[in-house]
Amino acid sequence: MKRTLVIGDIHGGLKALVQVLHRAEVTANDTLIFLGDFVDGWSESAAVIEYVMQLSEKQPCIFIKGNHDEWCEDWLRTGHADKTWTFHGGQATLKSYAAIDDATRGAHLHFFERMKLYETDSMNRLFIHAGFTSMHGPQKEFHSSNFSWDRTLWEMAITFDTSIDRNSVLYPKRLKLFHEIYIGHTPTLYYNETLPMNGCNVWNIDTGAAFTGRLTILDIDTKMFWQSDPVKNLYPGEAGRNRD
Repeated sequence: MKRTLVIGDIHGGLKALVQVLHRAEVTANDTLIFLGDFVDGWSESAAVIEYVMQLSEKQPCIFIKGNHDEWCEDWLRTGHADKTWTFHGGQATLKSYAAIDDATRGAHLHFFERMKLYETDSMNRLFIHAGFTSMHGPQKEFHSSNFSWDRTLWEMAITFDTSIDRNSVLYPKRLKLFHEIYIGHTPTLYYNETLPMNGCNVWNIDTGAAFTGRLTILDIDTKMFWQSDPVKNLYPGEAGRNRD
């Protein structure tokens, strides 16, 4: 049976990714949609990129670019390590690339460059790292940086009065554009929640793997999900990310 599975923010936690793929019993028939932020936090960012590149040779994969991926891509291209990036988890990524040769770095840069900013499927479901602000949809977004940074879409969805009918003029126009929207970027830990969260038709799959949470895979049709162990338990002695 073919499934479409979305995967939340990994943040360098290769052990968590391997574990949760095993728990979800992922096969080559499944389509995997990664919602971004592959790097920054735990010690295996470079290994995560290498792993998912190889995984894409075995089965259908869609890779969405997150804000941390943009930082890493810029560093791989220019050699300049942005101070904000290193403060927010990039230092661990730099260390993970210390023994990586130039050819592999070049291949990783090309991989980052080919990542999508967002994806829609035949059932009008949107997959995006963070969100968008245009009332006409992401294709009309004035600042593409919102795809990897915006939090207003999720904040609106999680606080909106769900008793208001979807056909009402009061229902947010952005949410009417899609059947469902899948995002990462904003850890559910911010809401004292360790599981995926749903607000209106928006599903947040970032369950805080960068911090004290777990990595999550969710089946978009059944809404069944699987989680890794708390990622901090898989990397004893490491701090992960201590900033958003």
